[in-house]
Amino acid sequence: MRAAPLPASFFGMVLGLSGLGQAWRLAHRLWGVPPSIGEALLLLSALVWATLLLAYAVQALRAPAHAAAEFKHPVQGSTPALLGVATLLMVLAVLPYSQAVAWGLALVGIGWHLAFALWHTGLLWQGGREAQHTVPAIYLPTVAGNFTSAAALGALGHPDWGWLFLGAGVFSWFALESLVMQRLWQGPAVPAPQRPLIGIQFAPPVVCAMAWLMLEPAGQDHWLLMLWGYGLFQLLLGVRLRRWLAAQPFAPSYWAYTFGVASATVVGLKLAIAGVPAAGMLALPVFIAANLFIGTLALRTAWLGFSGRLLPRTVP
Repeated sequence: MRAAPLPASFFGMVLGLSGLGQAWRLAHRLWGVPPSIGEALLLLSALVWATLLLAYAVQALRAPAHAAAEFKHPVQGSTPALLGVATLLMVLAVLPYSQAVAWGLALVGIGWHLAFALWHTGLLWQGGREAQHTVPAIYLPTVAGNFTSAAALGALGHPDWGWLFLGAGVFSWFALESLVMQRLWQGPAVPAPQRPLIGIQFAPPVVCAMAWLMLEPAGQDHWLLMLWGYGLFQLLLGVRLRRWLAAQPFAPSYWAYTFGVASATVVGLKLAIAGVPAAGMLALPVFIAANLFIGTLALRTAWLGFSGRLLPRTVP
């Protein structure tokens, strides 16, 4: 027996940890919590990102057939976009320490995002896709990638370029959401092993709002509250469906939920700092819930790693 190949979906861990680290940075500004907590979480996310990136690159070189199979898979084929998304989130983590490193990561992340998103979308345009494969993972190449590119460029002081990417992400999201909703409502129930990917459905509105705040930090635009409200509503829907969504035994794929959870927390804190009354009331409970949820996932994932069950076993 040997371990299965490392899937690109594991980069979802970076999204949750880095988002929580950004939330603690903002909590320092809003409530005066120790700044070391946020920096420690961001350091952990950077270590996880670097480890996964190295392991995935080595795997791709040693077993290119595995990488090719993942890229062409009708559902998992969207997840390699996470390599670029995770790299772009590292821009926000390292920017206070080195603008040069942040720019290098931004160029690499945006380059991967554009190359993969154009390749993947080109396949979709050629047709032949079955409706049951249109699950929320399809947002990753053109929605998550464009939103995080916008956020990185905003942080680096180029909001004009960032708005270009935000526009590409917004209209891609609008085009895809109706297809995803049609699949969830009218098709057969999503199989239990794929249900963790539904967690990605919660992310677009709050990741959009997070990127928007990087481009226009004032935080008083009503559109931002509308996006945050839609994201919070969907997170509550996830709570309502928690047993159905968690039908599969715990696996690292559940980290798909953390991008939306962490982004909703970051947006709430930024709006609270900007003086939005509703955010001032909701930021703390959302922050506490995010820490409990992501902390639980981290502990359960660590236990899987220590017990040698992080990757499933396959027959040689």
